[in-house]
Amino acid sequence: MGRKPNGASSIYKGGDGYWHGRVTVGVKDNGKPDRRHVQAKTEAEVIRKVRALERERDHGTVRKPGQRWTVEKWLTHWVENIAGPVVRTNTLDGYRVAVRRHLIPGVGAHRLDRLEPEHLEKLYARMMANGSAAGTAHQAHRTIRTALGEAVRRGHLARNPAALAKPPRLPDSEVQPYSVPEVQAILRAAASRRNSARWAVALALGLRQGEALGLKWPDVDLDNGTLTVRRALLRPKWRHGCDGKCEQKLPGQCPDRANERPVAADTKSRAGRRSIGLPDALVELLRQHRKEQDAERETAAQLWRDEGWVFASPTGEAIHQATDYDEWKRLLKLAGVRDGRLHDARHTAATVLLVLGVSGRAVMGIMGWSNSAMAVRYQHMTDQVRRDIAQQLGGLLWGEGSK
Repeated sequence: MGRKPNGASSIYKGGDGYWHGRVTVGVKDNGKPDRRHVQAKTEAEVIRKVRALERERDHGTVRKPGQRWTVEKWLTHWVENIAGPVVRTNTLDGYRVAVRRHLIPGVGAHRLDRLEPEHLEKLYARMMANGSAAGTAHQAHRTIRTALGEAVRRGHLARNPAALAKPPRLPDSEVQPYSVPEVQAILRAAASRRNSARWAVALALGLRQGEALGLKWPDVDLDNGTLTVRRALLRPKWRHGCDGKCEQKLPGQCPDRANERPVAADTKSRAGRRSIGLPDALVELLRQHRKEQDAERETAAQLWRDEGWVFASPTGEAIHQATDYDEWKRLLKLAGVRDGRLHDARHTAATVLLVLGVSGRAVMGIMGWSNSAMAVRYQHMTDQVRRDIAQQLGGLLWGEGSK
């Protein structure tokens, strides 16, 4: 018999009574052949293992050599060392919550290469049985699908079990944007409050909360009637500044608390960085708002922190998102309109653009969308839109132009 070529698989019975197989699947990082070993009690069984390993090699799905990852170790490594340096702060916070609060306690003890879709589906069911919303289970699903996708790309997994797992169905929740009379009532109620122009910006232009609160005066050109979105305010991440002496459980309750992250960050996409034309009425509101802020600056005197925010606290600092949200809820009550999310203002602005017949491309630019699919999510078929379509259809079929 001739000698087998270099790299060919070998099967033999060892002195220990077991059958052994060795398969060359590639090259190690140090340049030496990566030769894997399998064993079994029978020749038939070891042949099956060798053939399976050869198929994985041929399809490029062989697991990398080295220590076997557990789900906990991989998720911890992924969120801190792979995702951490490249994703935005708010995205990373969401990943960390999903990993530490749900995924590691739920499936962290599994070996990474033995995790199955059924393990994840049972986790989602347990989460919901314990009171988590379907959206929370979806966030956990999206997080581990992304993390395991990276494990596949790096050769630690042959397939992504999260891509096969079925997350729970999200309930259909149709957003009802505010009508034009409701928007007018909200703006009338806001006129007697501080930072009233803040709500005109939200309802007319559809800026996200962080984008509106992140505006600085150099971003606003009132002479030319334009506003440029460049950044978004970030939620603070507090740490104790007292070395634990205050005995408060939450760092945000510490009297000497310190914020670990920047106050604001650049918008997350090229589409998010955009310039928007301002209606004349909104230009006048912003001019009046600047005069009111100048008066507050004089009143605050040395307490004023001149940070340049368009919408600021009475002493010039950025407005906390929770404070802004509470003011929105107060406005809805003052206006006598139904309760709603702050983000519904963005849906309202998008729908108003639909009512006005603004082109899809222009709407994408105003709203800061990177693809037209977002219009389906944010623009809603209101009664006014339906009436306009019906009138256009009637004019086409039964109007003068059809005779």
